[in-house]
Amino acid sequence: MKIGIVCYPTFGGSGVVATELGMALANKGHHVHFITYKQPVRLDFISKNIHFHEVFVEEYPLFHFQPYELALSSKMVEVVQMYNLEILHVHYAIPHAYAAYMAKQMLKEKGIDIKVVTTLHGTDITLVGSHPNYKTAVEFSINNSDIVTTVSESLKQDTLRLFNITNEIHVIHNFIDFEKYPEISSSECQRNTIANDNERIITHISNLRPVKRAADVIAIFNKIQQKIPSKLLLVGEGPDREHLEFQAKELGILDKILFLGNSNEVNKLLCYSDLFLLPSQTESFGLAALEAMAARTPVISTNAGGLPEVNIQGVTGFLSNVGDTDDMAKNGIYILENTDRLQQFKQNAVAQAKQFSLQNVLPAYKKLYRKVCPNCC
Repeated sequence: MKIGIVCYPTFGGSGVVATELGMALANKGHHVHFITYKQPVRLDFISKNIHFHEVFVEEYPLFHFQPYELALSSKMVEVVQMYNLEILHVHYAIPHAYAAYMAKQMLKEKGIDIKVVTTLHGTDITLVGSHPNYKTAVEFSINNSDIVTTVSESLKQDTLRLFNITNEIHVIHNFIDFEKYPEISSSECQRNTIANDNERIITHISNLRPVKRAADVIAIFNKIQQKIPSKLLLVGEGPDREHLEFQAKELGILDKILFLGNSNEVNKLLCYSDLFLLPSQTESFGLAALEAMAARTPVISTNAGGLPEVNIQGVTGFLSNVGDTDDMAKNGIYILENTDRLQQFKQNAVAQAKQFSLQNVLPAYKKLYRKVCPNCC
């Protein structure tokens, strides 16, 4: 098959999943063309079947905001024609699904019937897409896609609740490529470079936006470290970074926190971790939690959105109401205070994560591709 993938090329979950999916398809012999404004952060060009096409947006004084969706639609048309693509798989509703619809109409006038698969990832529906300024266009784009998927059952229900959807929605969960999460030996994962022998290591990974409630991470960690000697690894960059440092300084725990910025080596960082914190306001799925679990790390999270589909209460970690930092800290202490208990949670976490392996999920996408394009070679 010849597939175009449109995504945000950032560290966010939608971009990561789209990139990993494209690389997996390329490894299976399919020709994959990424179409976006810069190279996706996790894109690996080792495979000869992977291509990248940059979308350029010319700046004109006339435009207060540059029309990226117009440039994107035009680039889609160009790439489809040049490389005889059969499917456009767009990730995130805004503006990708709408741009794909416009590209489909332009190509139809040229006698080309490109199939559009739209994957909804979360805030494109629950926060941005449902805004009155965008809702009509997003609803139209979803209903006029050839195939629509969501990354969780929770997001599917949110989409049906927020929009008048006439199209069928398929749930295909996010996934993990376990080849990138090998069991790392103690000699490779040198914990003593980060923490003392008697300290636990707690981790949080996100884009540090308000929806991630990273201030709750600091509050939870502060309560845990009062009972159990610990260090906190904060991975990611975002608008809340400066506030978090101020909060930690005010609490007198800044020296116990390592701010590591963005990283392409999440799997290596997670090898240090004993506990993962994800106190988000909302999560359509919780890819960061799944990545932690794949690295044998139990998860303390909220019960928002799709997180209960990933993190199993009392098995792989614990779920709490949004903002209940006392409960999250109590559950974290429960896991960390007993080494045998911690090891059991670690084993449970990786066992649950394997249900979301690339090997299990990739066939579901390929089945939908074949459904929408039965003659694709």
